Amino acid sequence: MLAMNYRGPRRVRIDSKPYPEIKHPEDAIVRVTRSCICGSDLHLYNGNVPDTRVGSTFGHEFVGVVEEIGSDVEKLKVGDNVLVPFNIACGKCSFCQQGLYGNCHESNPQATAVGGIFGYSHTAGGFDGGQAEYVRVPYANFGPTVIPPGMDPDDAVLLTDVVPTGYQAAEMAGIQPGDTVVVFGAGPVGIMAARCSWLFGAGRVIVIDQVDYRLEFVRNYAPCEAYNFKGMDDPVVFIKKITDWIGADVCIDAVGAEAAGSALQTITGRKLLIQAGSATALHWAINSVRKGGVVSIVGVYGPTDNLVPIGNVVNKGITIRANQASVKRLLPRLIDHVQNGILNPKALITHRVPLEDVADAYNIFSNKLDNCIKPVLIPSTRS
Repeated sequence: MLAMNYRGPRRVRIDSKPYPEIKHPEDAIVRVTRSCICGSDLHLYNGNVPDTRVGSTFGHEFVGVVEEIGSDVEKLKVGDNVLVPFNIACGKCSFCQQGLYGNCHESNPQATAVGGIFGYSHTAGGFDGGQAEYVRVPYANFGPTVIPPGMDPDDAVLLTDVVPTGYQAAEMAGIQPGDTVVVFGAGPVGIMAARCSWLFGAGRVIVIDQVDYRLEFVRNYAPCEAYNFKGMDDPVVFIKKITDWIGADVCIDAVGAEAAGSALQTITGRKLLIQAGSATALHWAINSVRKGGVVSIVGVYGPTDNLVPIGNVVNKGITIRANQASVKRLLPRLIDHVQNGILNPKALITHRVPLEDVADAYNIFSNKLDNCIKPVLIPSTRS
């Protein structure tokens, strides 16, 4: 089969890899019909996530058709169209029982933090991902969800990560009616976080980014205020100025490890890799939120230390909430929102690229070419 193959930082190609096999009675094999490139994949692509091994296949956002099932799979049948959450969760361990599917212990038992994730380095279990024609899906009695009849697969594929992550960013923020919410990052997750903030009662939503076409997109999609930080002397001062010098009630970090805006953070976190990515957006969030406010973090950082102003967190009495989205927990509500027209995920998709051209797709997305918001890979499904 054809699959994306990681060959080192900023080097990916399409390759022939072995067809996946059933390894456990609860496995399924899914023929991929849509897979996405995520902003989180760019952290891997650029070499910012430890233990990303040559030969890996990325891709934690995919939908497809069930081709094979293990002997103990009862919740799926061959031919089902399924969306597969990016979390690999058993549904039975103590963390899954709490709804913390992003922290499943069974799928990644040697880790003390994150559970298993498709196509996301060996720190997340070393599973191959869905930027391929076929993929092995563990815990098939729990994770995969049958796509409702009539749902557009372009909507379904964004329900595997982008929609639940943006929604959970707003949910974790504990937004109260009338709150001012600042979202750092106008990528797909930041755009969805801005849109979902209104669902929780926000009175004002502000997005900060440095790419004009993304800012224009979020203004129209969310809708919200959107500002380019490159025109600011200090984004923190700017936010305080437009919030009566109090600060925002809520700040959401939807950027993570590759944030621009600080030379020190960029050099130490992206060039020298002596901290777990550039924490510029997190700095701005902590310093822009009001006393007693909430900072919600869904941006990805590596599993080592970061330079963050923890003293300001303590002295301002800030609440910080962060996690990988628990996709399975959120799906029933989000499917309803899509079916009822409250959310329109597929509007984020700007590029549909054949799987064979995966290297071009990564180049377009990583370099923000051609007004790219979200690229989707379409396999030809050859064996």
